[in-house]
Amino acid sequence: MPSSDRRRILLERVQTQGYLSVKGLASELCVDGSTIRRDLAHLERAGLIKRTRGGLLPADPTEAIDVPYSVRRVEHEPVKKALAKAAADLVSDGQSVIIDSGSTMYHIASALQARRNLTVITNDLMVGVRSAGHPSNRLHVTGGFLVDTVYTLVGPDAVGSLTRLHADWAFIGTEAVHPHVGITNINVIEVPVKQAMLAAADRTVVVADHSKFGRRALATVCSLSEITTLLTDDGLPAGDRSAYGSRLRCVPVPSAGDDAELTPASNP
Repeated sequence: MPSSDRRRILLERVQTQGYLSVKGLASELCVDGSTIRRDLAHLERAGLIKRTRGGLLPADPTEAIDVPYSVRRVEHEPVKKALAKAAADLVSDGQSVIIDSGSTMYHIASALQARRNLTVITNDLMVGVRSAGHPSNRLHVTGGFLVDTVYTLVGPDAVGSLTRLHADWAFIGTEAVHPHVGITNINVIEVPVKQAMLAAADRTVVVADHSKFGRRALATVCSLSEITTLLTDDGLPAGDRSAYGSRLRCVPVPSAGDDAELTPASNP
């Protein structure tokens, strides 16, 4: 099992069950205790758990931070690239686009390199670097203070700069999507920035892989009714799709080496 999948399982278990023992986890996941301890050290550095003698507990939600870029950039890359291609296909030359923070958003910035005369607005330094230097596109990076593990600008200056702008599109990332609760986020401090992005755009697209669906995180960003499109991959079970309504679009993810064109497909 890849370490990213194992760590996701560990995080989901501790969030639903509370205390977990290292010995029990090692046996359940068929790995030795040293592997589990490395996973726990990684999650603890990210602020997502608290280690205790022989086990782990959920982190205090007020102390939790986003998983660092160095981890997220290598997780589910084919899915992120497929979602990014589908997101970029919505945008026409000459439009203005807000891009939220996160590794999926980085791939959207890459896919938008094929467009011309865009205005790109972001609070993510990595997205900004990827968008910079385009021969015809313009880049606007918000103010704010840095969440350094994820290269994200937040705070009143970030929100203020967005309230003074208007865009055709906003692409927003999230950690959890629930049919009744809506869009939620682990890191409370990012929520006002995301809400300002939603308010500044004519059309809003939440982009999240299928593993984020059916879950909820600490802080509410918005309800599903407040977004235009909910973009995910076709790993979302067919039986779960109807709960998200007509705004849901599921993107096929090709197998390795498959160069087939990626286009959004409506939920059945």
